[in-house]
Amino acid sequence: MKVKISKLLLAIALMALIVSCKKEDSVPDDISPSDVAETLVSGEWVITYFFDSDQEETSHFNGYVFQFAESGTLTATKGMTTVTGTWSSGNDDGQAKIYISFSTPEDFEELSDDWYVLERTNSKIRLEDVSGGNGGTDLLTFEKN
Repeated sequence: MKVKISKLLLAIALMALIVSCKKEDSVPDDISPSDVAETLVSGEWVITYFFDSDQEETSHFNGYVFQFAESGTLTATKGMTTVTGTWSSGNDDGQAKIYISFSTPEDFEELSDDWYVLERTNSKIRLEDVSGGNGGTDLLTFEKN
């Protein structure tokens, strides 16, 4: 009887542990959209990681410097090339989001999405998007230049 009770208690403890564990990249609910926006407009940024559903594509953005303007304009500059888009911050079910939109070129169109904010520091913003079509996960990291 003691063995059965011990096994039952062990099983209950394991279930409680599994249920209480958080996914490493779960979206935190303590990051406010206004804090994210304030951080982004505070400097120049580079993409240090971009994973698009099934492959890493960071190199497509090497050399580009991104500036998030308070007006909602987003510019990416590399030498004499400037790509312009828009951005905004918001909230979806209590979770901070960044909305990015570029109409061209094709590589930049891949950035156009509504991104959940996974992490925000003064020098790094980590974002995630789960695609509706194929269910793939996109990851995007901006770091201060």
